[in-house]
Amino acid sequence: MQYLTDRKRAQGLGAGSSGTQGHWQMMVRSMIMVVLVPLFICALGHGIGGSFAEVQEYFSRPFPAIVLSLGLIVGLIHLMYEAQEAIEDYVHGVAEKLALVALRAFCYTLIAAGLFAIAKMAL
Repeated sequence: MQYLTDRKRAQGLGAGSSGTQGHWQMMVRSMIMVVLVPLFICALGHGIGGSFAEVQEYFSRPFPAIVLSLGLIVGLIHLMYEAQEAIEDYVHGVAEKLALVALRAFCYTLIAAGLFAIAKMAL
């Protein structure tokens, strides 16, 4: 006779045996985004509108560069995992694997290109 409740047996396990872990990771990324998105918009909005030299001087400061970098990284990783959920739900077989590889390659390429552009702007 088992004395475990249904909730205790299922805790932490979903269809892929990692249901709550994925949920908590998504919640943490969402909470980080709640803070970063307004900072990102303010930093980006404040820096745009001047001449090229003024914009380059503004984004060469540490705070705007860090905010833009973090916003880019966390935002694209959040997008990648959201898109991964959609792909896993609607695409199956070899096409699913190819789509997931393409998605990760695309998102990490965008992150690298964005960080390169921010670093180049800061120099």
